[in-house]
Amino acid sequence: MTLITKPYLEQLSVWPRTGHHIMAQFDTDSILVYQAYRPSIARYAIENQRFGGDFSFSRMSWIKPNFLWMMYRSGWAAKEGQEYILAVRLRRTFFDEILEKAVASTFSASDCPTHEVWQTSLQSSEVRLQWDPDHDPLGNSVERRAVQLGLRGEMLRRYGTEALLGIEDITPFVREQRTHAADGFAQLVTPVEHIYQPSTEAAALAVGIDR
Repeated sequence: MTLITKPYLEQLSVWPRTGHHIMAQFDTDSILVYQAYRPSIARYAIENQRFGGDFSFSRMSWIKPNFLWMMYRSGWAAKEGQEYILAVRLRRTFFDEILEKAVASTFSASDCPTHEVWQTSLQSSEVRLQWDPDHDPLGNSVERRAVQLGLRGEMLRRYGTEALLGIEDITPFVREQRTHAADGFAQLVTPVEHIYQPSTEAAALAVGIDR
């Protein structure tokens, strides 16, 4: 497994407790996002290092750079249809492009002057933005917000076939850590995550991250 990990409690002590932050594992050129799928979709992606087969390019697909948000959503790979957890490595340039094109999923969360302007922007955009409460390993909400991004159309096609640098099956790691998450966190290990700052001001402004 290429995922870089560290004890959860060590990371918890330095993570921001409040605010809108993109928490992620990244390096100079790439960033990891997570998705959960049923076996047929996941196996195709792992074997072919791209999405296809039963994966639908005609529907919106959501990516999450925050590991614990993905664990909350998937029940640590225990929910039906989310039995496999994939770590997808993307080019940072592409991820920042996603951020720049994001439109908030609700009018109240957007910076649009009117509901009509927001609705037009939402309908034409290929990227949908949501800030949700982040969660601890037991699924409890925390004050800090976590981002998820919905992709469709050409943006989704590029994500699934061109912009990714690799797809890794981290399901065995997730299942192992699920037992530690339910046992007081002392042995729980999670991916190393830091606050991600986009390379462009436009990307940062589009998603409204705290800086």
